[in-house]
Amino acid sequence: MSFSPEPPSLMGANSIQEQRERWDRKRSRTARELVQTEQHYCHQLELVSTFFVEILRAKGTLKQDIRDAIFSSIKDIQSVNQSLLVHLENGYLGQGLDKFCSHLDHYSKYVDNIYNAKKVLEIQLKKNKAFRRFKKLQEARPEFKDQKLEDLLQTPVQRILQYNHFLQDLTANTSPDDPEFEQLSKAVAAVSEVSQRIQDNTRKHENHLQLCRVQKLMKGRKTKVMAAGRWYIREGWLKTVPPKGTEAKPKMFFLFSDMLLQAKHCSLLLPSSGEKFVGQHAFPLQDATVEKVFGHTRSQGGLLSLTFPKAKLLLMSSNQQDLNDWYQCLSSAIRKLQSKQTVVLQRAEPRRRPLRSAVENLQSSSSSSSPIRKRRLLS
Repeated sequence: MSFSPEPPSLMGANSIQEQRERWDRKRSRTARELVQTEQHYCHQLELVSTFFVEILRAKGTLKQDIRDAIFSSIKDIQSVNQSLLVHLENGYLGQGLDKFCSHLDHYSKYVDNIYNAKKVLEIQLKKNKAFRRFKKLQEARPEFKDQKLEDLLQTPVQRILQYNHFLQDLTANTSPDDPEFEQLSKAVAAVSEVSQRIQDNTRKHENHLQLCRVQKLMKGRKTKVMAAGRWYIREGWLKTVPPKGTEAKPKMFFLFSDMLLQAKHCSLLLPSSGEKFVGQHAFPLQDATVEKVFGHTRSQGGLLSLTFPKAKLLLMSSNQQDLNDWYQCLSSAIRKLQSKQTVVLQRAEPRRRPLRSAVENLQSSSSSSSPIRKRRLLS
């Protein structure tokens, strides 16, 4: 016979109370960590603002457009975060974050410029001897504690990603009945948007670097790799199987979101060629199809059949995993292009229909006009 020391209703109330206490402890711990890291972050912003932006402006070592390119909106960010820190230290968590999120456009501007800022800074350090000396002297100050300007300029981007985790933890450990719950939820959405922007910019930058790398591999200017909206996917060696029974030849292939580029090594007799390639064919993927001739089993390698509007390719690989990866990448790229084309056509159709219907209505109304009306017009 079991014996319960408390009624079920009291046991349920105790468990709910214990859960709320756990939430409160986690929330307090996260809020405390947020305040501590915010203090350190504001100190880093102050170092850049005081010892670089303000002094460079007074000395005139860098022109204003170059200063703006390197430091962007970091002064505005410092002002916004100083206000946030005051709210956090006084316990006004929701109010401070709500006000902070209304000024996130300064962060959006900063993260959009971060790669350009890095490039301009590298150019100035290479060409501007006075700025190079100034930077070295400032970084030697004891306040910097061996921190470099390049690392400090990355802190706003890193801080946004930290805010994303802090705010999600705070929201998860705040009761929906709490007055600050709605403010925290809005802050999570706003910061997540900027965080996604950072990830998108990173992907675009990495893709740009890949396109530049492949373009440099191409000898001459005939093969154009750089194009708006083009994404690099993968590259590798595959053997092209000729239609007649001659020997399959290895070729280098570069796969992009809209084309497959076939290339061959430059002649080794030319010392200036190095590891460069000569582009042979650029196959558009818009109306292409791909299928496995064989190679879908676990045997060694296989063949891929690629059909283009004006050409056909048979590609062979002895590596089964590599062949499967090529097939998946090609299929995905073709499918995405075709889906985009379908979406464009679907959007264009409704725009034409009202025009046709208007013409048809006009013709029907003119044909159905009464003879009396025609006589009146004639008279």
